[in-house]
Amino acid sequence: MPAHRLRVVHGHHIVPPEICGSVLAIGNFDGVHRGHQALMLAAREEARKTGKTAGVMVFEPHPREFFRPDEPHFRLTTLDQKLRLVERLGMDFAIVMKFDADLANLPATRFIEKILVRDLQVSHVVIGYDFFFGKGRGGNPELMRSAGLEHGFGVTVIPPVAEAGEAFSSSAIRAKLSAGDVRSAAHDLGHWWRIVGTVTGGAKRGTGLGFPTANITLPKGTALAHGIYAVRVYVDGQRHHGAAYLGTRPTFDHGAPVLEVFLFDFDGDLYGKEIEVEFIDFVREDQRFPNAEALIEQMKLDCARAHEIIAGVEKTSPLAGSPLAES
Repeated sequence: MPAHRLRVVHGHHIVPPEICGSVLAIGNFDGVHRGHQALMLAAREEARKTGKTAGVMVFEPHPREFFRPDEPHFRLTTLDQKLRLVERLGMDFAIVMKFDADLANLPATRFIEKILVRDLQVSHVVIGYDFFFGKGRGGNPELMRSAGLEHGFGVTVIPPVAEAGEAFSSSAIRAKLSAGDVRSAAHDLGHWWRIVGTVTGGAKRGTGLGFPTANITLPKGTALAHGIYAVRVYVDGQRHHGAAYLGTRPTFDHGAPVLEVFLFDFDGDLYGKEIEVEFIDFVREDQRFPNAEALIEQMKLDCARAHEIIAGVEKTSPLAGSPLAES
């Protein structure tokens, strides 16, 4: 945990004095991936050089959810997860802007003049090369640069952050998760991808098979590939190893997709608890078995493989080099 607490401010109308005049990184930051981290670290470095505080501005809900409310959006991070990652990066504060009709219809120049200049009195802004903002996405990095010259604040535009010719992006990470490639997604994120959920009651089939599971309703829009995963699970601040199943239970009923998590070293009641499931690697695709006995034998193999995978990553993590890397 960081040595400080992230200060969270909702909106721009009433801003604490110590936030005025700060260095501000602006973006959606869904996933807080390595490209996003570069923006925040640049803002933090600029703030240290000038004796300012460093913060982020994020938008909630995600603009895509506002413009397409009937189309499920695969969010990589909830707001709470996002703010925790921002805190771990050493930022001083976060401004959470409600993305509503008023903000969506605010012209880019007014966004700068009213919010950044008048209310926040920014000293420096850090944005990505692909940051568009304001009504009709009329604002872009060039407009922000010219506004900075006009109003007296600095502007840093971060170019694509890439590896092997591929820029880190939220959409590319979503595609990897949709293919079940959670390890590659974690590399791009710079941290392990997690789902947060409350444990609900299930059909108790896992208990009957000798593998009692915690069932979690997937966040709306989640498009993770079906199959078995090696996972680490956080319960009441404690980390446990386990295996997770995501699928339609073709051996039994081919019902709605469900996430079932089996903890290797836990003996207790998880019902009603909020837990976090951290996806480490893909074990195998979902499949139908001829009977429960064949499924049990495969589950034993799956758990053994998950044990091996987790033991391996705890020795050599694929997150090396990320400021958010942890064991």
